[in-house]
Amino acid sequence: MKTLQLHINDIENDIYQIRRQLHKYPELSGEETNTSELVKEKLTEYGISYEHGFAGTGVLGVIKGGKPGKTVALRADMDALPIQETNDHDFSSEVEGKMHACGHDAHTAMLLGTGYALKKIEEQIEGTVLLVFQPAEESSPIGGSGPMMEDGVFHEYKPDVIYGQHVWPGLPVGEMGIRDKEMMGASDRFTVKVTGRGGHASMPHEGNDAIIITNQMISSLQTIVSRNVNPLNSAVVTIGRIEGGDRYNVIPKEVSFEGTVRTYKPEVKEMIKKRFHTILNQTAEAFDAEVDIEYLDGYPATINTPAYAQQARKTAQRIFGENATPQVEPALAGEDFSRFLLDYPGAFIWLGTQIEQAAEQKPLHDPGFQLDEKALPMGSHFMAEVAIDTLKSLSSQGG
Repeated sequence: MKTLQLHINDIENDIYQIRRQLHKYPELSGEETNTSELVKEKLTEYGISYEHGFAGTGVLGVIKGGKPGKTVALRADMDALPIQETNDHDFSSEVEGKMHACGHDAHTAMLLGTGYALKKIEEQIEGTVLLVFQPAEESSPIGGSGPMMEDGVFHEYKPDVIYGQHVWPGLPVGEMGIRDKEMMGASDRFTVKVTGRGGHASMPHEGNDAIIITNQMISSLQTIVSRNVNPLNSAVVTIGRIEGGDRYNVIPKEVSFEGTVRTYKPEVKEMIKKRFHTILNQTAEAFDAEVDIEYLDGYPATINTPAYAQQARKTAQRIFGENATPQVEPALAGEDFSRFLLDYPGAFIWLGTQIEQAAEQKPLHDPGFQLDEKALPMGSHFMAEVAIDTLKSLSSQGG
């Protein structure tokens, strides 16, 4: 709709300012009080009714169209990360140790822009559009989408389709990444404590070296992917942190390590989890040691519904051009939107936000992460258009 683009143009500066304000004052998972208040303030300003208090700080905006029809939900996450920003902008984070390094500030701003434009044409809308502002996306394994649903965010208005989008520094502005099925991976995490027997470095036979045992465990865990996972499937087992020992000449009694498991297929995830425990327990037994394992099942894989991924692609190509949706590979990063997709059909989309100096682009979760703000009105426009297109398609199906 040409009208939608005009309304996005009207709200463009507001989108930028909202994003910059949120970026300047980031709030971590579960702390999004001021962010939530800003969302409610803007929804009120735009004349959009809302409910709030879901998962603590979550907000649901409701736009009821002037014509009967189905319901489409659009989701944005709101939380920041415990990262110290290294960028030097006039809107750089002013909160020590906190930063919007994953673009959730942009997601929130874009969805507010989308809501503004849709509210302006609400009499033409065939059905209802829900604006889901979600807290705690970064708080794996619990997250915010599950608690929002448990709190009844969709109790009155149940979506027939749900969409989410994420800024993506690997794609230039004007392009969108859309896959028919696997989009992002399941993300489990683990913490392991190995207990041996301490001693003096000169008398290793009197101790039971937890470092040696841990080394054997970590090496063996890598065989899960190389020897147990079908090479045509995808999986990663990463050890991200090891801690142990006090002094160069002391054999440590305890060593701990932690890391993550990433997969797409549920059966691969379960096989890795089983082998993980078997390897660690049997290695500990072989070395006459003890092992304590904390294995947390995180977000499931983000798997798009083919029909709505195709609808999103069709919409993107219509408004941004036939070349706007290049073929992309899935990512094994985890995403809490996956839990919405377990209950409702829909699609998750990557919005190209690569900066003009592409060689200087930092990845998501980097303290120097930046995005090209020119993409933000485009993201708002896309979400508004895909909501309208999907509602029309659902109405035409007569179901």
